Amino acid sequence: MENTYDSVKNYYGKVLASSKDLKTSACTASGRPHPLVRQLINKVPSEINDRFYGCGAPIPLGIEGLRVLDLGSGTGRDCYVAAALVGENGFVTGVDMTEEQLEVSQKHVEGFCKEQGFSKQNMKFVKGFIEYLDQAGIEDESQDMVISNCVINLSPDKPRVLAEAYRVLAPGGELYFSDVYCDRRLPLEVQKHEVLWGECISGAMYISDFEREARKVGFTDARILTSSPIQIHDPELQLLLGEAKFHSITYRLFKLPGLLETLCEDYGQYAVYKGTIKGHENAYQLDDHHRFVKGKPLLVCGNSGAMVGENGVSWLSKHFEVVGDRSVHYGLFDGCGALPVGNDSGAAVSCAPGGGCC
Repeated sequence: MENTYDSVKNYYGKVLASSKDLKTSACTASGRPHPLVRQLINKVPSEINDRFYGCGAPIPLGIEGLRVLDLGSGTGRDCYVAAALVGENGFVTGVDMTEEQLEVSQKHVEGFCKEQGFSKQNMKFVKGFIEYLDQAGIEDESQDMVISNCVINLSPDKPRVLAEAYRVLAPGGELYFSDVYCDRRLPLEVQKHEVLWGECISGAMYISDFEREARKVGFTDARILTSSPIQIHDPELQLLLGEAKFHSITYRLFKLPGLLETLCEDYGQYAVYKGTIKGHENAYQLDDHHRFVKGKPLLVCGNSGAMVGENGVSWLSKHFEVVGDRSVHYGLFDGCGALPVGNDSGAAVSCAPGGGCC
């Protein structure tokens, strides 16, 4: 484990001077962030932006007043954006193990908070390992949102990272993060390749293994929000990787104890989005197959209902109205994009192609 930590520290702290030095698109495979997020990124000091190595845009809107933790915060770009979004009544903590990155991230906190008009600083950075958040002072159920940007794949103990994220989240909280995944388990020679490790490729988990590990720690229903292919530019690395395919995926993992089931179950519930999240006034995308149009009832399985606010547990609950409870069970949810026979509620149905709601 120590060798892995040392390799990552060296690659990101000393080898890479900027994102231009990368040999693959893995650490810069971001889709375009939301316009509001892009505006805030432009306000982040250039020294921080120049050393951004993320693979997505795991910064949700609507997080005013929340407590946010960034795993592997690097030079802090996502923390600075999140700090602006949570406002003076929220707080953002970045955890990173690399001295060079932390030095940059801490340098601009005071000035940035003053520019936002805050009377106090709402952001801090601490040194620590994302596998041992307790040692970094992150307490149980102390966070409403955990974000991470192309970092968990670098960990030598990914199951422990997931378990720690679950521990520090308060009920109703969410692990909302982007990372690199593979369509297969990688051979040992690839896993040990130092450059591919630093480029976030060697540590990419087989997507099915990741979802299994997530379920083990309590994240019962992992949802994909976005996915984009990763390009390998270097011919030598292409030859080594063979037919393996890599994607940058943004996942949403909710901590909802006792509310999430392993399958999509139908309780006759529907949800209505209120249009109250700035930047998502007309519609809200929960995942890659659930889009809630403002004011339009959408039939949901029990899991989706819990994620958007059943019983008022989820952080999203103030933005949705969930109608119905779990007193009557109708079997597996099987809408699959069309109204089921006998449905006369007038509510649309949103489900994954060829399967259940999840």
